[in-house]
Amino acid sequence: MSPRPRPGREYVLTLSCPDSAGLVHAVSGFLVRNSGNILESQQFDDRLQGRFFMRVHFDVSDPNVELESLRYRFGPVAQAYGISWALSEAATPTRTLIMVSKFGHCLNDLLFRRRTGALNIEIPAIVSNHRDFEKLAETYGIPFHHIPVTKDTKPEAEARLLELVRDLDIDLVVLARYMQILSDDLCKQLEGRAINIHHSFLPSFKGARPYDQAYERGVKLVGATAHYVTSDLDEGQIIEQDVVRVDHSLDPGDLVTVGRDVEAQVLAHAVKWHSESRVMVDGNRTVVFR
Repeated sequence: MSPRPRPGREYVLTLSCPDSAGLVHAVSGFLVRNSGNILESQQFDDRLQGRFFMRVHFDVSDPNVELESLRYRFGPVAQAYGISWALSEAATPTRTLIMVSKFGHCLNDLLFRRRTGALNIEIPAIVSNHRDFEKLAETYGIPFHHIPVTKDTKPEAEARLLELVRDLDIDLVVLARYMQILSDDLCKQLEGRAINIHHSFLPSFKGARPYDQAYERGVKLVGATAHYVTSDLDEGQIIEQDVVRVDHSLDPGDLVTVGRDVEAQVLAHAVKWHSESRVMVDGNRTVVFR
């Protein structure tokens, strides 16, 4: 595991802009002027679209250089090149609200990874439309919010969720097998900061018992997809996917077990990369600096 970033000394700059000469020089010059030392740098030239993407993890040696002064000083550079950018402290954990229904494998995996330090996130709340994992939340000392959802109470339930997001200063909402469709309005309010996970049989095998349907068709691959939540159901920008090869010897229960393992791993990767500012949205796609 990589060393933990030092609070107040390490930062991450992400940027995207029209591709042009001198971009890397402009960024590196900014860092030199502010006692910056590059720890990790990744870039991508999208030649088809003529756009440039970059992520730089750096530290500063001057104790008087702080986050807000860095942001202020980078402003003119960004303006000169038409850059969309974000600059944050590398050590600051992403405040993450997790939503779950009756399948807890992804929730349990995220909680364990957080406890062991594999994810740089804080979890101020777990929200569920059922009470199945209330005791699990108690085990980790995390407040559990039971918000039932019916057709008639959905607007009130979503209003309560947004209230929690605001009151707890939430950066990221993770749908860890939360089996409710979010309204278009809620999706828009959480745009770019909500991640969902689902099996990768879609668009085939929709609805209930997808693994039984997959068994009946004799599938040879079981996979999962993590993506940002948008108003187009399961059509958000893909962050991570993975597959596991299976064969005829596995019954539906075995396929479910395999599927849960890959779902948990794919979601954990997506949350990690988002929390480390490694994911940049590019229209309907993402650039992911792993």
